[in-house]
Order: sequence, then C-alpha cells, then structure tokens
Amino acid sequence: MWVKAIRIHELGGPEVLSWEEVEIGDPNEGEIRIKNKAIGANYVDIYYRTGLHRTPLPFIPGTDFSKEAVGVVSAVGPGVTSFKVGDVVGYADDPMGSYAEEQIIPASVAIPIPPAIDYKTAASVLLKGMTAYVLLRQAFKVNRGHTVLVHSAAGGVGSLLCQWAKALGATVIGTVSTEEKAAQATQDGCQHVIVYTKEDFVTRVAEITSGEGVHVVYDAVGKDTFQGSLACLMPRGCMISYGQSSGNRPDPVQLSGLAPKSLILGRPGLMHYTTNRDELLQAAGEVFTNVMSGVLQVRVNHVYLLSEAARAHKDLEDRRTSGSIVLVPDSQRL
Repeated sequence: MWVKAIRIHELGGPEVLSWEEVEIGDPNEGEIRIKNKAIGANYVDIYYRTGLHRTPLPFIPGTDFSKEAVGVVSAVGPGVTSFKVGDVVGYADDPMGSYAEEQIIPASVAIPIPPAIDYKTAASVLLKGMTAYVLLRQAFKVNRGHTVLVHSAAGGVGSLLCQWAKALGATVIGTVSTEEKAAQATQDGCQHVIVYTKEDFVTRVAEITSGEGVHVVYDAVGKDTFQGSLACLMPRGCMISYGQSSGNRPDPVQLSGLAPKSLILGRPGLMHYTTNRDELLQAAGEVFTNVMSGVLQVRVNHVYLLSEAARAHKDLEDRRTSGSIVLVPDSQRL
C-alpha cells in the first residue's frame, strides 16, 4: 500500500523536508501497522534533520526520521496476541519514522493509550512526558524541599518538568525568552521566572536562592547556558543536560572543573531507561496517571498538517512556539 509521508534526502534546514508517497507492506512476525491519528513534533527531530544526531540517509518511514505518534492498529502480524485491529496505541523514541500516514512497528514497543486521553494529547505528551519522568524520577530524583532550575520552561518538556517538579514539592525556577512565555511558566508551577533576554539568569538564581544555588539544573539549551548552569548549582548539585537547542554540542567541561563544588553532570537518554517492556510501560504509566489526575496539563498549543512539517520545524527553531506541537495527517484536516 502507498501512504503519504515526510522524507529527507539530505541534511539541512526545514526546506529539506519533502512530502512524498512511499510504499509500505504488511506487518511481519511480531509487528503491527498503525494508522497515525496524531504525530508529535519534537526538537530532537531538528537534531536528526540537521545531522546534530547522526543517522544514515535516506530518511524513510519506519527507519530513520521522527519518533512519536498515536494511532489505531490497522493490521497485526503473525504471532502478535497483545493487540488487535482497532486498538489505540502510541509509540515513542524507537523505531523512528512517525512522520507518515501509516507506520509499521514492533508490537513490543507499542503502548496502549487510555480511553480518557485523546489522540492529540497522547501524541504530544508521550515522548516528552516519559523524558520528564526519566529526568525527574530517575536521573535525579526530585523531592520536597529541592530547588530546581528549568531552562526553556515554556517548551514542551520544560512545561511538564515545571508542573511535575512543583507537584513533587520542589521550588521551581524557570528561564524563558519572553514575557508571554513567562506567564505560561508561572501557570505551570514556576515560583520564580527569569526572562533571560532581559536579565542574567546566573545573577538572578543567586539572588533567589540567597547565594545557595539550586540542587539540580535541567538544561536543554546547551552551548549558550552550559557554563552558567554549572555556576547556578550548590555544592553536590547535579546538572542534567538533555538537549542543545542553541546549536552545536555543549562546550567540553574539564572534570577538574566540577571538583570545587563536587558537582555531578549527566546526559541521560530515554532509551537507556526503557530497555525492556516493563520499564517502558512503567514510564508511560507514570505519565498517563499524572495527566488523568490533573498534575500535568498538556498544552497542545500548535497543530499543523503533516504536509506542513517544514513550517512547524521553522516555527520551532525560531522560538515562535510554546508547549507542544502536533502534526495530523492531511486526510483528517484540522
């Protein structure tokens, strides 16, 4: 069968995203085919498109590009007993190739979506939410009394980090680029918001914490904030780097530079915390529980047609978005 999908044939800007027809077959042993209803667009997709995260060309559905979608099972391969046609499932992080009307994936990575959560919400929260789970509950376990600094606090992951950390009893400091995003960060649980385009975040963090610093920094910006993030930590503090939206990779840090305050530096990846199905379902379950209980308010602020993926990427790179971005197949329209 033929489906419409986004492909790229070379690395580069949003213009390399090509809207094409591709052929997919029937699922093999242990696989299912999913008719996508909503597709998550994440900043990591830009890393793959530009080559910041290396992966081979060409990018085709099912192999190399994009990482998150929710849809309805349209076919089941031999040996699959855990799902049937009509089930609503999501997938995130692996395999890649979700910018397509339909996608074949291993049944072992499919996640059942609770009936109370709609397609767009699920597609916008699955990857980001599980990432937030890893950052807050695994890489560094945030508890009541901790003070945390979240960069890009109005972004997709940042918004969830702020809400979840606040619910865990932490004092949350967020950095954003505009006053509009500052208002959202406040709604999402930030007790202190720093508009970094107007004031130095290192100085403000020192003022807010009376010079003590924070227990943990969650930094998805990279190069532009890397050294400042380390400076904001208290002794024995932990910096969690999970992205580099400012371009290139963070400047190397000498391990001896961490010694004066006994700092810890980490770069966790979701795949290493969901190495088996039990871990995957545990992470997804934590996210869905928090969504359904109201702890996490999922902000699907931007919806584009799948064929408009290039525009979505440009808006994301130009910092014209906040919250989550969802793509929907053109056949569904908006």
